[in-house]
Amino acid sequence: GAMSVDSIADLSDNTSKLLEALQLSHPHELDPRRSLGKKKMLSLNPITWQVPRIVDRCCKHIETHGLQTEGIFRVGSSKKRVQQGQTLTSLLLLPTPLKLREEFDQGLDVFLDEHQSVHDVAALLKEFLRDMPDPLIPRELYSAFLSTATMDLGSQLLTLQLLLFLLPPCHSATLHRILCFLGEVAQHAQGSHGPDGQQIPGNKMTVLNLATVFGPNILQKEKPGEKEVGAISFEDSAAIILVLQRLIEHHQALFMVDMQRDILRRLFQTDPDAIEHLLRRK
Repeated sequence: GAMSVDSIADLSDNTSKLLEALQLSHPHELDPRRSLGKKKMLSLNPITWQVPRIVDRCCKHIETHGLQTEGIFRVGSSKKRVQQGQTLTSLLLLPTPLKLREEFDQGLDVFLDEHQSVHDVAALLKEFLRDMPDPLIPRELYSAFLSTATMDLGSQLLTLQLLLFLLPPCHSATLHRILCFLGEVAQHAQGSHGPDGQQIPGNKMTVLNLATVFGPNILQKEKPGEKEVGAISFEDSAAIILVLQRLIEHHQALFMVDMQRDILRRLFQTDPDAIEHLLRRK
């Protein structure tokens, strides 16, 4: 999705910044065949994938093997495996969340397959978010995010989107991946019936349940090791859950920016050739 050096060199600095703004969108989102008849929106995230490997692989593993797992993120990993009747020998053969974390920390190319416990992977994902030196939503924005809990829905969503603009690119991309994943988990909370009428169990993890589990790991006021100094107040805890609920429920709209029309109008006024270049790049 990057432009060549020659094409950027031909443009003024002002126009180059506008083109950089256009490149916030993923290439497939700019595909005219996908956006035909739809309102074009730009993604908040840059084209470059900036999601840690451990996060993406944990999400993919659960999306593939664990969406129907009841109590995912709430049932302890080892306890669940014992309840499933696995022997002590099999427990020793399977990597634990701690072992998986060590392998990821060492930069190893960890492969998660269907034999890996979904609950272990879920525990690993929670621990990674909880123990990040800098939380996914930076601490300096903690109070600002929580203040939206008292707003009406329209004002809250607008304010949350503006706050998301302030996240570093890696944090923004990772948060977007997590929220998309949690939205997918919530869609499988209720049981359903398959095409042949068979009962498909639900995981019972609603948006509220997921926000309760993940909220304190994503919105953190104190640094690791300082949390024992002062417990989170009831008001803050309720606000954290509400804010994360809104982020999960509306993540698609919150991470899309309706600005392409204004940018293209500006480009048309300053350099029509730039628009032709963009159309050719599509």
